[in-house]
Amino acid sequence: MKIRLLHPTNLVLMKYFFRYLASGLSYEDLHFSYRIGKSTISTIVVEVTQSIWNNLYEEFMPLPNKEEEWLKIASGFNEKANFPHCLGAVDGKHIRLRKPSNSGSVYMNYKDFFSIVLLAVVDSDYRFVYVSVGSYGKECDSSIFKESSFWKMLTEGRLNIPEPRPLFTESEVQVPYVIIGDEGFGLHTHLLRPFGGTHLDRGKRIFNYRLTRARRYVECAFGILANKWRILHRPIDLKRETAISVVKACTVLHNLIIKKEGIELEKEFNFENLLPQEVSPSVGTGNSMRNEFMTYFLSETGSVPWQDNKI
Repeated sequence: MKIRLLHPTNLVLMKYFFRYLASGLSYEDLHFSYRIGKSTISTIVVEVTQSIWNNLYEEFMPLPNKEEEWLKIASGFNEKANFPHCLGAVDGKHIRLRKPSNSGSVYMNYKDFFSIVLLAVVDSDYRFVYVSVGSYGKECDSSIFKESSFWKMLTEGRLNIPEPRPLFTESEVQVPYVIIGDEGFGLHTHLLRPFGGTHLDRGKRIFNYRLTRARRYVECAFGILANKWRILHRPIDLKRETAISVVKACTVLHNLIIKKEGIELEKEFNFENLLPQEVSPSVGTGNSMRNEFMTYFLSETGSVPWQDNKI
């Protein structure tokens, strides 16, 4: 059975599909609720998820490849989170699975449940700029990101991101545009993480607060995604390939809804109440760049009135 997306004769089937995603009901539940065969439900889910991704991905999750597109994202983070030169916030979310047969421990994550990982880069409108779905639960976010097509294109200079420029007029230091992540990610020319350690000076604590504040957009995006598509609230009892298709469909539908309906999460989530998190010490590339951001956040131009009260 082949299903053409949104074909009039298949609207009933689409209703079953969206009910499955939005309710988190199992095939068994849908079978008894709608008197439809479980094999038919399985076919609907497989074909519709693939069709949604293939038909909607380019329109609702196109990867930016022009400087002006990246500058628009950076402008959003600067205006909404007071974090300049930010091209996106990256993080991973564990998607629960029923234990795949003959899988050993590769799906077992550090939280002690079976999962695949949804890795995402998010903009300041909670939209997914890039997603990678399907890595084993035992893998860490940093390794998944470093192996992603996004990272490869970024480090090879194929994303046409803006050239480095000063953070403010009083500086002559050329600072690159960056992706921001939590303590699980490493430092790189185009990747920022918090300062590590517990006894940090004022400047480092302010930097960590400012980065954490901007990074929460990706955490909020994951929360919005899971609350809309409650299939993500329980272990997905599907084959790995089908589970990947379901998650990818949820992410592109998430972007579609935001584009069509918008969202006003700031009224529900007070970013000013964030506290910086303790992180492990780190060394390596990116330290001088991170120091430039810290200097900016301490300057008259880059500081915000409430930052000292948050550290």
